Parts: sequence; structure tokens; C-alpha cells
Amino acid sequence: MSDEATTEASEPIRVMVVDDHPIWRDGVKGDLERSGVATVVAEATDGGEAIDRAREAMPEVILMDLMLPTVRGADAIRRIVEETPHVKILVLSASGEETDVLEAVKNGAVGYLLKSATATEIASAVRRVRDGEPVFTPSLAGLVLSEFRRVSGGDEPSTGQPGLSPRENEVLRLVAKGYTYREIAEKLFISVKTVQNHVQNILAKLQLHKRYELMLYAIRKGMDRTPE
Repeated sequence: MSDEATTEASEPIRVMVVDDHPIWRDGVKGDLERSGVATVVAEATDGGEAIDRAREAMPEVILMDLMLPTVRGADAIRRIVEETPHVKILVLSASGEETDVLEAVKNGAVGYLLKSATATEIASAVRRVRDGEPVFTPSLAGLVLSEFRRVSGGDEPSTGQPGLSPRENEVLRLVAKGYTYREIAEKLFISVKTVQNHVQNILAKLQLHKRYELMLYAIRKGMDRTPE
């Protein structure tokens, strides 16, 4: 059985849903559980409760709105990532404003979907985020990558970093260009699981912790401007 098939057949992903609208929470919970992808182990109605429940329920993925009472969603993301760094946070928001998207990503969100996403898209995003892959509504992906490039400055193009294997440098170069794990796997003729393992090794070697930090590092080294 392939690595991807193993992932597909795994136990339902433990998810927490954070939104102050009960009808929306119920709808997302029902869609996820009917899909078989996830089981909702906790819910929260505001940012402060989300921080507490994340510690208690230990979900794998948190689906979080940004417009929350008591503690702003972006601030709650930062606190949760600091206290429970293994948890992956996927924003599900009505806002596609540039400032909201970038603040959420900089605070540690792995993905950002608009609430117009379909049930199938949300279920797929939960699986991909759990596996460490950044997931963005297509209209937002270019925005995030452009911001990384803007703030990075960027060195002269570099094809590799000392201390990384040739394969790890290939993966890092494709990460810098904004490719998803699945796209990297297809380009390098390896499994998605192998890509994930390479990324974890790269993070450890470079002493980084977040996918955001890794992409910013690679862009600063000019790896996004190397030829395919």
C-alpha cells in the first residue's frame, strides 16, 4: 500500500471547531463527520475558550474563525501555537482581507479558507493541513507568497543550502516556489509522505519550526528564483 493510501485509510482526524455561531459550528461538524475524514472532539465559541479547549482536548487540527469575542482569532492562533505547537490551525473565515490573511499566517495558521468553501474542500483541507501542507483558497495563495517575497528582501539566487542533502535542497527549492506537497511529490516522483519527511528533516537541520519560517528562509536565500 502506498504512503498516500495509508494516509487516506487512517483514523478520523481529531478536530476542534471554533466559531461563535452555533448553527455554523453544527453544519461544519456534520459535514466533517459525514465525510469520514474527521471527528469533532471539541468546540469553542470565542478565542479565550479556544485556547483553553485546545490544551484540554488536544485536537490535531483546529478550524477557526477570526471574528471572535473576548480574544481575537489571530491572537488566539498565536497563543495556541505557542502552547500546543503540534496542533495545526486552519482558518475558516468570511474575510479575505489581506491584513487578516497575513496576520493569521504570521501568527501560525497553516491554511486559510473562505467560508464559501464547499464541504468537500473543507474536508480535504483538514486532511492536508493535518499532514503539514499549507492550504489556501486559490485567490489567497498568491497573496501569501507575494508577501513572503516582499518582506524577505532576497539574496542572489541559490540552488542549495549547506548541510542539506541534494534531495532536501530540491524540496526546499519547490517549497520556496509555493508548490503544495502533492505537487512537489509529483515533480520529484516520490510520495507525499516522503515529501513531508524531507520537510521535517529540513526544519530540524535549519532549526526552524513553522512552514511559514521555512518558506521565508528559502525565499530570503533566493531559492524561489532558481530555474525549474
